[in-house]
Amino acid sequence: MKAMRYHSYGDSGVLVYEEADRPVADAGQVVVEVAGAAFNPVDVAIRAGFMQQVFPVALPHIPSFDVAGVIADVGEGVSSWRAGDAVVAFLPMTAPGAAAEYVAVPADVLATAPRTVELADAAALPSASLTAWQSLFEYADVKPGQSVLINGAGGAVGGYAVQLARQAGATVTATGSARSAGRIRSYGADRIVDYTATPLLQAVAGQRFDVVLNLVRTSPEETAALADLAADGGVFVSTTTPGPDDAGRGVRTVRVFARSDATQLGELAARVDAGDLRIDVAQRRPLTDLPAVHDQAAAGQLPGKTILIP
Repeated sequence: MKAMRYHSYGDSGVLVYEEADRPVADAGQVVVEVAGAAFNPVDVAIRAGFMQQVFPVALPHIPSFDVAGVIADVGEGVSSWRAGDAVVAFLPMTAPGAAAEYVAVPADVLATAPRTVELADAAALPSASLTAWQSLFEYADVKPGQSVLINGAGGAVGGYAVQLARQAGATVTATGSARSAGRIRSYGADRIVDYTATPLLQAVAGQRFDVVLNLVRTSPEETAALADLAADGGVFVSTTTPGPDDAGRGVRTVRVFARSDATQLGELAARVDAGDLRIDVAQRRPLTDLPAVHDQAAAGQLPGKTILIP
């Protein structure tokens, strides 16, 4: 099969489109014929070798841990899936990924793909929606009537977070640039702060929020200031820079590392089919464009969620 992989850590030039062995379904696995693989910014850091202590990968490595496709082969002991099933999955971060024509997937991370979107586009759902769900409901325990600040609502995780928080009955303030404001508004945000026009702390001066969700890499000083926007007894949740150990005023700080959860992913896919959760894909690119996608991401030039098509 054809795959995009790298044999050493380095810049985007280490990504090579080449022949690789087609994976075999071991016990408890299936092999998925890839319809689409989603690009995630952390792929750049892993490829560059910056995260070897957190996500050690065996070289050569095939990147991309979000996949949508159709089951081609079923391994021993797998009874809940069959060839021809359309599925999505958040793959193990250190396993061979989906930037290929086929990928082996543990059966227990699979969920049925939403039927109301193009199958390739469904690859934009797994890790981003799970990060949003777990941040809001497992860590922040968002309740109806609460106020939620989402810093970084223009990204994929932020988009799902706005939609899910609003559906939970929260009042949502979201940050984003003018470029993403229309999309964020369509998700149901009650207020949008264009951080390129007005600094967030100035825009929300005098306000505090029951939940502050930070999805943007911030300095320790910026992170502390964001945590201070949490109300007394509130929660500061970050998927990037950890909050202060003691934010005071009874504020709880949490660092989120999303995990694959097939049950949650299945429920999120069902929300897509019910029309309650929207998947936004900015562009579909051929898998051979992956080095260019990595470079554009590093330069902050990607227009939004990018799906790679084998």
